[in-house]
Amino acid sequence: MPKMKTKSGAKKRFKLTGTGEIKRKSAFKNHILTKKETKRKRNLTKKTLVHASDKKAILDLLQG
Repeated sequence: MPKMKTKSGAKKRFKLTGTGEIKRKSAFKNHILTKKETKRKRNLTKKTLVHASDKKAILDLLQG
């Protein structure tokens, strides 16, 4: 039986923290930025944590 591979897309998008949380990049900061407030764009630059309800699914993608 071959080894299970990590999903490449998940590998590029998520990082595990030391405490087991999963970091992700905020969405909606790619294009059409002229109508968004400066404060909103600045806050979208920051990394955030994955919600608890999505955590198991993402861990399955990362652990292969």
